[in-house]
Amino acid sequence: MTTNQFEDFDAVSSKQWKQKIQFELKGADYNETLIWNSPEDIKVKPFYHKDEFSKRFSTGTRATAFKICQNIFVYDIEKSVERALDALNRGAESLRFTIEDETLAVEKLLEKLPLENVPVYFNMSFFSIDFVKRIDAVALQKKGNFYYNIDPIGQLAKDGNWFTTSEKTNFDSLNLLANTVTKNAIISVNASLYQNAGANMVQQIAYALAHTNEYFNRIPIINQKIVLKVAVGTNYFFEIAKLRAIRVLFKLIAKEYNHDLDCHLLVIPTKRNKTLYDYNVNMLRTTTECMSAILGGADTIANLPYDSLYHKDNEFGDRIARNQLLILKKESYFDKVNNPADGSYYIETLTNQLAEKALVLFKDIEANGGFLKQLNEGIIKRKIQESADKEQELFDSGKEVLLGTNKYPNKDDRMKQDLELFPFVKINPRKTLITPIIEKRLAEKLEQERLAAE
Repeated sequence: MTTNQFEDFDAVSSKQWKQKIQFELKGADYNETLIWNSPEDIKVKPFYHKDEFSKRFSTGTRATAFKICQNIFVYDIEKSVERALDALNRGAESLRFTIEDETLAVEKLLEKLPLENVPVYFNMSFFSIDFVKRIDAVALQKKGNFYYNIDPIGQLAKDGNWFTTSEKTNFDSLNLLANTVTKNAIISVNASLYQNAGANMVQQIAYALAHTNEYFNRIPIINQKIVLKVAVGTNYFFEIAKLRAIRVLFKLIAKEYNHDLDCHLLVIPTKRNKTLYDYNVNMLRTTTECMSAILGGADTIANLPYDSLYHKDNEFGDRIARNQLLILKKESYFDKVNNPADGSYYIETLTNQLAEKALVLFKDIEANGGFLKQLNEGIIKRKIQESADKEQELFDSGKEVLLGTNKYPNKDDRMKQDLELFPFVKINPRKTLITPIIEKRLAEKLEQERLAAE
């Protein structure tokens, strides 16, 4: 006969725990000593207990389904095909092609790939109906699962201009594709832009949803999943909760449009905390970020190579990035349990709080004309800049730490001769409809000073 040994112990309430903690503090103030306030104005407690917990939102995340994605910039078709096949042979489960030339022979690019079992994402710097139809013809012929990731609003936010001359032309083209392409996902929302530019998590969630809502408003027929490209940082538990909150609120908003498909989360590590000096620490950062992505319910994860700031795409960097995910999946067994964060009062509470705050901000955006209106008026950029400036102050003062950069830096480290890419914000003066939202890393100013002193 087996007995539950926990029955031998009396239950301890949260009040009793708090009294014990206060006794151990020996007079120090509980709130000042043990509670910290996040940039999202969420007060994080030292412990969470079931008698203080109420489940506000029901989340359903999957860890067993996540796919390892290989990023490939397409310049030379034959080399890109060779690289794709090699990546698939060495553990990649999906591909993401970045294409900047709409005259590219995309049929040749896809010809030799095992498309039936490999999802393919396209990151295109242009919007061509003909190009998408050519890809879709291949998908129909080879039974491919493609994600076209077309995001005119994201293009406006990042570049300052639409893909084509006018807002109407962009949405007319998107509507045409939505009615033509029946199986593969067309629409994408580049929410990673807001994280990389310095938005706090509540803003990231609210802007991603308000951005999505513009498509719900303007595209009457959406038969495919919408891809949300999301960046995650190193605030481990908050990032898990962020992804869960995005999925919850997406379903809530989509339901209002009778859109019953779930969103598709394509998750990447953030660039904002990555560093040029002591670059190997980037591997530690991306590992925890990928862990957050898995536990938060990402459908696909495209890891960021540790040297992506200053090196062109290379086999070693790609292999390390891919192997980080393979270790998490095949050796750490992160894919064995669905809803792995369920039952954690801390993560569940963070999910509730982030979702509630983001929903308030989302409603405020909609009440004031919607996301596109506020984007055109510069309100979204200004709000993100305010959050970015606060974070930058914390970094500059040493309160936000990047190891090897503003804490324990290696003074003998030299990087000037290793730069194959320009790792800082690029200024491209030109005429734009709006001032674009600029991605910027925290360490840029400090790194520029160090490079100048080498």
